[in-house]
Amino acid sequence: MTTLPPPGVKEFPADSLEKKVYGIVESFSEFMPIQSDRYRLGYCLFKYMNGEGDEPKIALKSAKIRVEGIAITELAEKINSELMKIERK
Repeated sequence: MTTLPPPGVKEFPADSLEKKVYGIVESFSEFMPIQSDRYRLGYCLFKYMNGEGDEPKIALKSAKIRVEGIAITELAEKINSELMKIERK
């Protein structure tokens, strides 16, 4: 039996909402050491920016993100302030 190579990954355009939101989450990676947690939070925040999800304070708790070195409420405030700088579509 052989294994197939992994599928190719198509990057989001640099000016897309997805790229901006996931970039914000990655900028706080020092407080969220688990990469899959960051991906999950990025998805939750992307939905929030599209009017479907919860605000960062709620998303951090409901997605069960492991946070280190900072209080969850303080991290939520920082993320929210960065999200407000993005133009909503």
